[in-house]
Amino acid sequence: MARLLFVTGTPAGVRQGSGTFVGISVLRRALEDAGHRVETLAPDAASHAILPRIAFNLRARRAAARRGSFDAVVGFDLDGLFVKVPGARHVASIKGVIADERRFERGWTRFGMGIAAKLEAAHVRRADRVLTTSAYAATRIAEEYAVERSRIGIVPEPIALSRWTQALTAAARAPRNGEAVILCVAHLYPRKNVSSLVRAMAAIKSPARLRIVGAGPELPALEALVRDLGLEDRVALLGHVPFESLVSEYRNADMFCLPSLQEGFGIVFLEAMAAGLPIVACRAAAVPEVVPDGECGILAPPRDVPALAFALDRLAWDPRERARMGEAGRRRAARDDAPLVAKEFVEAIAIGS
Repeated sequence: MARLLFVTGTPAGVRQGSGTFVGISVLRRALEDAGHRVETLAPDAASHAILPRIAFNLRARRAAARRGSFDAVVGFDLDGLFVKVPGARHVASIKGVIADERRFERGWTRFGMGIAAKLEAAHVRRADRVLTTSAYAATRIAEEYAVERSRIGIVPEPIALSRWTQALTAAARAPRNGEAVILCVAHLYPRKNVSSLVRAMAAIKSPARLRIVGAGPELPALEALVRDLGLEDRVALLGHVPFESLVSEYRNADMFCLPSLQEGFGIVFLEAMAAGLPIVACRAAAVPEVVPDGECGILAPPRDVPALAFALDRLAWDPRERARMGEAGRRRAARDDAPLVAKEFVEAIAIGS
């Protein structure tokens, strides 16, 4: 069994750490369940701001040296750049490709992400192994960071399927009133493009309601958009919710929609599939790899609000199609169950080779 050191400055919680936190924490538990020993090096108070992140990474170099020996050091995104443990393989595990995400940001956020992208580039160039979550992300790493594509391995994001299945089974299903319930779950960054989904709600012809779970910098603008379009009775912005409430939202939805313009993977798509929900999304970034068009959902062109509305209407009016795609999604999610992904991860970092 391997002894691994995870190095991450991602905030420890879904509210701030979003999908990156979920992916790291689920992977760690699956590795430990398989008998591997995983230690985590993280700051006391994690932040997305670039200066605290750099300070953490400078401290991490000394802190890792005091932890003893490891088979591999796994640094997520830019974190772990300066860590060097003698005899340990260094793995750069890239979740979001900061240079790619940066294209959708503005102002000081974009400036800080520019510095972070340079550090992430240095990290992947010095690593013994580079891993990411999709072919799309691997291509972006190769292009943005000048790394040979052949050096980059792909291991998908994991989902703790047994936990989700048990929680969904236990959750109560509310009585139906003839309206289709559309669920969106996201940390509300500009690249998630949730405004297109809100605009689509003003264009759909079917009786449907939209429930948006998540917080983030776009929340005030989305609240204003809902008011401007007069959609207060059809669109609910719920903010961050605890796990039990999130499961209830999935259990009581009829379909899932997240029209992201940029995704390195998209763990929420796996969650929706585990809940048996058909998906409407955009044909962009890694989404087609995770959500096969016509199989588990319908993919619309990016930023095409009429096409998004048409896809939502199509599923709202067709429960048999929703059921077919939902069942295909369940089968698709099973491929990324955490124990299977943990095994892939250990094989990909090639410990002992």
